[in-house]
Amino acid sequence: MEDIPLEIFGDGSQKRDFTYIDDIARGTVKAIKPLGYEVINLGNNHTDNLSTAIKLIEKYTGKKAKYKFNEFHKADMKDTCADISKAKRLINWQPQVNLKEGIKRTVIWTKKIGNG
Repeated sequence: MEDIPLEIFGDGSQKRDFTYIDDIARGTVKAIKPLGYEVINLGNNHTDNLSTAIKLIEKYTGKKAKYKFNEFHKADMKDTCADISKAKRLINWQPQVNLKEGIKRTVIWTKKIGNG
């Protein structure tokens, strides 16, 4: 929204498990219950291309993004996705907000606080 080019490492086809902050906050609060020591993944359990996320940002901001493409970093991964089966089983948690809705809410919030 500030007309600063988005720095993209690779071609934007890499997939990520984008997760809305409210879902993470809910999961974190639920995980406070006494379970002993457990590692629990919180995530969307679904991947989307980075380019899909950027197109949604453009849609909800009404602005065409400027891009600065860089080489894909050799230590990065092409695809990441959280296994949330333990979160479902141990704390009865799963995400409620998909990528489209999460970006829409984020843009509305950003504009409301005066950064857009």
